[in-house]
Amino acid sequence: MKYYLISGEVSGDLHGANLIKALKKVDSHAQFRAWGGELMKKEGAVLVKHIKDLAFMGFWEVFLHLPSILKNLKHCKKDILAYQPDVIIYIDYPGFNLRIAEWAKKRHFKNHYYISPQVWAWKENRVQKIKHALDALYVILPFEKTFYEKKHNHSVHYVGNPLIESIPNYPKDPDFLKKHKLSTSKPIVALLPGSRSQEIKKMLPLFIEVAQHFPDYQFVVAALNTIPKNTYQSLVKNTSVKLAYEATYDLLQHSIAALVTSGTATLETALFNIPQLVCYKTSTLTYWIASMIIKLKYISLVNLILDQRALPEFIQRECTPNNLIKELKNLLQTENKSQKDLSKKLEMALGTSKASREVAQYIYKAIH
Repeated sequence: MKYYLISGEVSGDLHGANLIKALKKVDSHAQFRAWGGELMKKEGAVLVKHIKDLAFMGFWEVFLHLPSILKNLKHCKKDILAYQPDVIIYIDYPGFNLRIAEWAKKRHFKNHYYISPQVWAWKENRVQKIKHALDALYVILPFEKTFYEKKHNHSVHYVGNPLIESIPNYPKDPDFLKKHKLSTSKPIVALLPGSRSQEIKKMLPLFIEVAQHFPDYQFVVAALNTIPKNTYQSLVKNTSVKLAYEATYDLLQHSIAALVTSGTATLETALFNIPQLVCYKTSTLTYWIASMIIKLKYISLVNLILDQRALPEFIQRECTPNNLIKELKNLLQTENKSQKDLSKKLEMALGTSKASREVAQYIYKAIH
């Protein structure tokens, strides 16, 4: 069978690679073509477009890159027609993927969507597009199944969360400190400023300012190869902050606390049971527009899943150096019982299903 996968972000590349691995186990003749990154490529997918050229965020940023986005949409449609896949698998990245899915449905392609668009947060009208355009939707957060089936009378598959597959059994690298030239005597605070250039340029300077007030700790950035190296280097130069490339999980395992830009990283950090402060700041215009249309009690996935303020959140005006310094001191000086054993609570809430395996089996049975 021929599989065409479309992702647009770092997390999508990870989940797509795991799905490809699972599909190869059920389909020995599987062929893969994808919009993704190095992980999907490593699993044997022929890359059409790399994620480093695709991740745009924020209303203003998307507007500025609209010509590139429209060009990519046109290229994607042309490539799908040339490849004629047995199924198209969409991984998150909703603004792009739902447009392709609507187009593909009219041309009778099989459309399967893995990791739901966050329509429960905003753009709830997209549910109608989802109902019309998709043959199957696989969700990874428990409350999403309730949202679709109870509120919108639309059947979906809850397949478990893909992070449960990898994090609990992730092996600890004993040479991590040596590889990254880190001190063995100073405790580490991890800095996770996001996966897109816009986020990093906004959040990392703030994190670095906080770090200067904690000379007895070493602050290390979870850096990504999908971001130009000079983006990080220009921000950390002349500071004590270090960079660790493509080693987020290793970094978290060796850290005692973390500053995390809201997103999937908050859930990853919590599953490693690392105390964290959830931070988010964007342009004034983007935040103003978002605050008008997004109606959520929390921004952290951890808090949303548990339906409680299990993690402290610092958003926009509250996301200041003084606030973060104060709260980080509290986090480092106490046992932080409120965040202790958070990973166990999350594992209970998310279940033990192997998401990649579940999705692969559903898709293979649907098209075989």
